[in-house]
Amino acid sequence: MDDNALQTERNQDKHPEDNTLFGNPIVKEQLRQGLEDMYYLLSRDYPLKASISLVGNRYNLIKRQLLALQGMCCSEQQLQIRKKKELHADQLRNNTIYIDGFNLLILLETLYSGGFVFKGLDGCYRDISSVHGTYKMINQTGDVLVLIGEMLRKLEVEKVIWIFDAPVSNSGKLKGFCYELSEKHQFPWEIHLDNSPDKLLIAGDKIVCSSDAWILDECAAWFNLGAWIINSEKDRQLNIVDGQLQL
Repeated sequence: MDDNALQTERNQDKHPEDNTLFGNPIVKEQLRQGLEDMYYLLSRDYPLKASISLVGNRYNLIKRQLLALQGMCCSEQQLQIRKKKELHADQLRNNTIYIDGFNLLILLETLYSGGFVFKGLDGCYRDISSVHGTYKMINQTGDVLVLIGEMLRKLEVEKVIWIFDAPVSNSGKLKGFCYELSEKHQFPWEIHLDNSPDKLLIAGDKIVCSSDAWILDECAAWFNLGAWIINSEKDRQLNIVDGQLQL
């Protein structure tokens, strides 16, 4: 079957206001300042909900901007925990990795279809999309999956285990599509559907590829695969809001 046979003939929907909400230099500076404030508050044990409300009111941010800000922020303690467990690319050689499937796939689909993604304090890129219980493959899905497979081949990963949320509709079709790609391109993939993928990913001593904050805080070890792929694409014009601060 052709790589695109199961994909819908559409691009990832881009929010019509995102260029205004995130592309304006003034707004980017507001988000940077807001992120600096969030880091200060969270590092002093202020609750996330109260902190995001306070910062949002200060800079007049709306919901999508607050979602982006929440994805970029973390406390000093969280940052230290995540950096301590983060692996380098050469540490993946001849190892098995576990991929947080929808987390990585939707991030790269969003980016490569022209949407905005946001680089957080921990170096992870995150989007503000959500499957809301339903996932549909798009024009970019096959290309994104092949890109991931080729990048992992360069890293000489021995085995890749994809974990997708079983309750999400069309996850079964996506599983079949991934197996077709793995056979065609000789990727060493296993694809699993699980009712509680987050708990599965943090169990034991797995090497996890995810940008989910809770998973990064709780897992044994992780590799920033999304960033490794995105940072290698220097020649592309990508919509990235960089949340790095001078800490």
